[in-house]
Amino acid sequence: MRISSNFDSGNIEVVSSQSASDIQLNIKADNNSDFYQWFHYKMESTAGEEHKFRILNAKQAAYPEGWEDYQAMASYDRETWFRIDTEYADGELVFSHIPEFDHVFYAYFVPYSYERHLDLIHKSQLMPETQLITLGETLDGRDMSVLQIGQPSDGKMNVWITARQHPGETMAEWYVEGLLDRLFDHDDAVSRLLMKKAVFYVVPNMNPDGAARGHLRTNANGANLNREWLEPSMNNSPEVFLVREKMLETGVDMYLDIHGDEAIPYNFVAGCEGIKSYDQRHQSLENSFKAAYASATPEFQDTHGYPKDEAGKANPTVAAAWVGEQFKCLSYTVEMPFKDHNDAPDAFYGWNDVRSAKFGADVLTAVLAVVDTLR
Repeated sequence: MRISSNFDSGNIEVVSSQSASDIQLNIKADNNSDFYQWFHYKMESTAGEEHKFRILNAKQAAYPEGWEDYQAMASYDRETWFRIDTEYADGELVFSHIPEFDHVFYAYFVPYSYERHLDLIHKSQLMPETQLITLGETLDGRDMSVLQIGQPSDGKMNVWITARQHPGETMAEWYVEGLLDRLFDHDDAVSRLLMKKAVFYVVPNMNPDGAARGHLRTNANGANLNREWLEPSMNNSPEVFLVREKMLETGVDMYLDIHGDEAIPYNFVAGCEGIKSYDQRHQSLENSFKAAYASATPEFQDTHGYPKDEAGKANPTVAAAWVGEQFKCLSYTVEMPFKDHNDAPDAFYGWNDVRSAKFGADVLTAVLAVVDTLR
């Protein structure tokens, strides 16, 4: 038996692999951080034999409540990922699997590789009225890239979308891939109308260093980027600093920051009701967006989610709060589950890459519903 994680976004530590019936593992923490929950590794062993994995340090993970009712994911070809029997007991995450082939990958969620990220942004630049802009470099020397889709003009809205501030939340980049695929579809009336009304600025991966390193929540230096928006720096959080500077240059009329939530088995949004400038107009925009999203797809709901912030008590270091206050605009955090969307469950796949992409495509219907009223 051989277990390895020496690849893009790999993360696991082997404690013991002497017996297929008792494979003991630990998840490695993010660099300069106590956060961990993302795992991604490959096993080479004997097909047809049951293997039992125990993640020994699951109890100390960033969100241990995320293990409740969670099912780990596996794949033979790194394209189709499926759920396997998993339980959280006595502080350990335990999953069993009888592989059909000798080589199999396991992960916390469907990975989104840096190579696929590069393919996504560079193929996108081939689309009409699309420009790939390099804002600068990350701490590990990777490009910080934004796609500008559409030509700016006085009559157009500026719609910003960022994803994967927390690198282990890979469903966020799958979401963006689906959104871009639809936005580039000239035969889609929603996309065609949006391109006349708005310019889109899309950052598919806010944290490429953390993604490649196999981090859950932080960048190369251990900074949680979604707590850096009030005072980012090139030394600690260049990703936020560079994107924020571009936002200040273009202006923002609408902002969506795409994430995944470890514990809540639903798709939902978190708004800006706690920012100081929140008013009736802002509330009306939020309600219109949510109603349109719910009409577009049963994958969205507004019953389950985070508690609402008290008036004036929003955390200004969080992206959606900072943007909402700075630009007095519609600004939402979009959350998807690592488990399943319980309003439309799928026992074999759970929430996955394909559903994330479709959910991203569907958001354009909601954007169109509010775009004329954003200013």
